[in-house]
Amino acid sequence: MIVAMQDAAAEEHIQSVIERMVELGFAVHRTTGAAQTILAGVGTPQAFDVAEFTVLPGVQDAYRISSPYKLAGRNFRPEGTKIKFANGVVVGGEEVVLMAGPCSVESKEQINLSAKQVAESGCKFLRGGAFKPRSSPYSFQGMGIEGLKIMREAADKNGLLVITEVMEISQIEPMLPYIDVFQIGARNMQNFNLLRELGHVRKACLLKRGIAATIEEVLLSAEYILSGGNYDLMLCERGIRTFETYTRNTMDVSAIPVLKKLTHLPVFGDPSHGVGKRDLVPALALASVAAGADGLLMEMHPNPDKAMSDGAQSLFPEQLNKLNAQLKQLAPIVGRTL
Repeated sequence: MIVAMQDAAAEEHIQSVIERMVELGFAVHRTTGAAQTILAGVGTPQAFDVAEFTVLPGVQDAYRISSPYKLAGRNFRPEGTKIKFANGVVVGGEEVVLMAGPCSVESKEQINLSAKQVAESGCKFLRGGAFKPRSSPYSFQGMGIEGLKIMREAADKNGLLVITEVMEISQIEPMLPYIDVFQIGARNMQNFNLLRELGHVRKACLLKRGIAATIEEVLLSAEYILSGGNYDLMLCERGIRTFETYTRNTMDVSAIPVLKKLTHLPVFGDPSHGVGKRDLVPALALASVAAGADGLLMEMHPNPDKAMSDGAQSLFPEQLNKLNAQLKQLAPIVGRTL
């Protein structure tokens, strides 16, 4: 159930509504916009009449939620979610936020150079894998915590934020001091135990779409994190598995405007994994922003031909610079800034 309070409703009225919802058996999630407070009740309460809430002091409207995702639906935050970071970066606002860096942390020298190039191109986040989920157990698996320390140091030197992938619950706590965003990869989109734990962490998360996941399944996975009280969540379209073999995945650009319609959460595009070929990445990056993406997550390596993972889909630094210049031209056309 959603209860929309009147603009500038008194706090005592809001608390009275919350108490009544709790009495009925709801778990209540509160969000406050510029003027209006929204109360979302989730769970399996006893029978009730929604009209009871429409006559309570301070209530503007009350209605049942028909979709299976209660907190991820746009009704919970009609104005959209904006995630604010300590350095002033805002995800979900007018600016298209860019995240770039190598697939994996390979060395201190590599990450320092990557961070410098990423910052010079205009990106706001340094991406890189310290723990790498690889299809083969014999492939490079990342540098672990040491890699996170290297990323944090390089990012701080260049005024960047850090996003990296978390693979299991045991990694959450040791990662906290070094990162700004937990990335949940496609393989873990339905790792519900991990998602539940991340719901209890007050650190932003980016949830990638699974390779065979429907849009509803993405939103239900997001619900696990939101239901724990962590509302600083971004979604990411990164391509799905189809019968096509020319590209690594099929980049479902149509998912971006669909998600923007259904959810209040910021939506990113990952064209690097979406197609898996660096010469196709710029076109899909531009298409993602034109489709309404709030940001892009891209792979860039100082020397992709010698990368230890995903070199074929990693941009050269000069390609990232050129792409970002094109994005600056495109952004105003779709009502955004860069």
